[in-house]
Amino acid sequence: MTQSLHPSAQKGFSLGAELYQQVRPNYPQEIVVWLQDRLKIGESSTVIDLGSGTGKFLPYLIQTGAKVLAVEPVNEMLKQLQQSYPDIESFQSSADSLPFKNASIDRVICAQSFHWFANQLSLSDIHRVLKPSGHLGLIWNQRDINVDWVQALADEIAPFEGDTPRYHSGRWKEVFDDQDLFKLNSLQTFQLIHSGTVEQVVIKRLLSTSFIAAMPYPEQQQFKAKFEQIVFDFTGRSPQDQIDFPYITYAYHFQKISN
Repeated sequence: MTQSLHPSAQKGFSLGAELYQQVRPNYPQEIVVWLQDRLKIGESSTVIDLGSGTGKFLPYLIQTGAKVLAVEPVNEMLKQLQQSYPDIESFQSSADSLPFKNASIDRVICAQSFHWFANQLSLSDIHRVLKPSGHLGLIWNQRDINVDWVQALADEIAPFEGDTPRYHSGRWKEVFDDQDLFKLNSLQTFQLIHSGTVEQVVIKRLLSTSFIAAMPYPEQQQFKAKFEQIVFDFTGRSPQDQIDFPYITYAYHFQKISN
């Protein structure tokens, strides 16, 4: 049985796929070393980029020399990926019904995606397709709320999240409780700065958030005005001014437990 996508993901990412590709930050270059050293990904590896979205993480996997398979359930996101990476083999599929044979995959990577399918069915299917020596990597870019104006923006958004799955809620971790499929080997963090205009790297980035992108246009414009005001109040910067948006990248390394 395949679980349906959360409405915020289905609608927000369908409507906002192009914006997502344009304004979401990349990842720290150090993540390539993490993939190679921690997850032992190399030229002989077959890797699934699960919940690949528009392909934001693909450049880092490609640098490892591995064979990369992209899996994404949202059609509009997948189209963006296929336009940017026509040579990458891609599949439209959910995480709980992966179109791969048992024990056929060396590594599974979920970049900015696992919180959307953090359930037992998906975890079991990831376990199924991984080889006995398989590894699972979970990666998220998170806004650094240690910075005052970033915290203020987060506070503005939080009341509207509803039941939308989010990394920072920590609910995604619950699927790893009382299970014998994976063990956590390590967590590593990296600093990341997304530089550009306030409009591009702050305002449009926040408008690409799933549950905001799913809102009617007038409501999005209200958010836009609030975001602009918060940034100006804290930093004195206007939409066309340059700014550094700070992030922390969290990289979790799990090892498959062979039953």
